[in-house]
Amino acid sequence: MQDPNVFAGAFVDRIGERRKDPDWLAAAALSRDSLFVPVWRHRCLIETMAAAPGLRFLARHEIAEDADPEWVFLGLYRDRPVFAFEAESSSEPYAALGTFEDLRKLGMLLAPDQANLAAHARALVLWHESTLFCSACGTATRAVAGGNARRCQNPDCGKTHFPRVDPAIIVLVEHEDRCLLGRQSGWPEGRYSTIAGFAEPGESLEDAVRREVFEETNIHVGEVHYHSSQPWPFPSSLMLGFIAEGRSVDIRLNDAELEDARWFTRDDLRSGFPKLPYHISIARRLVEHWLNA
Repeated sequence: MQDPNVFAGAFVDRIGERRKDPDWLAAAALSRDSLFVPVWRHRCLIETMAAAPGLRFLARHEIAEDADPEWVFLGLYRDRPVFAFEAESSSEPYAALGTFEDLRKLGMLLAPDQANLAAHARALVLWHESTLFCSACGTATRAVAGGNARRCQNPDCGKTHFPRVDPAIIVLVEHEDRCLLGRQSGWPEGRYSTIAGFAEPGESLEDAVRREVFEETNIHVGEVHYHSSQPWPFPSSLMLGFIAEGRSVDIRLNDAELEDARWFTRDDLRSGFPKLPYHISIARRLVEHWLNA
């Protein structure tokens, strides 16, 4: 079994049945054994005095007494209840305990279990931020199920909202001894990556692969094979990785989403140009899989 991609892995026992037990959740939120993951301005708290970067978990007594956040129950982490919450403050809180850092910077530096936990916490906190009001009637919502859902407070509506995950395909297309990579204009100079895009309603993942590749590069795709997936918490995508067979070679940038696209050999990719995708991404995993095939 291959190692999980960055941010992936079943490191937290989500024990979904506890989300329906308000008494247990209330007791866990007050317990000295519980761990708390603050998220401030979409960043997570990192220990600054440790030899290696790591999450700085808070104990219940370290959270300001006047704070009244909506706790988000993530599950059991190393057999201890763990909650996320949004740290609402105009200036960086908990400065004496650590510093808040972006996960794009820390994804490869954190231990895999902590990267997974931080991604989980960040994604749910961001979802709560964007779901304060009911999309059906506009009434305020409140957190339920341990923060894993929100319910409209209009008694005539009462709609329950659940965190959404947006499926996106990401694919390395190969043809004979070359692979297809493209670049967007805003990327660092020389950076190329695999083709990616969101799946659309009524579309299978294989169909999404074929459509996205053709729309962006004019390349026709035949066989499509699943590789692996990666939760991408920026803010709530699920990247579904594939290796696909290219059945044509003439590139044309049909929808202008890419600045350039080219076929590269393995020798090209080992030469230093193009710059490969960041190590944190499943795109890099797909490229390395092809390089080592």
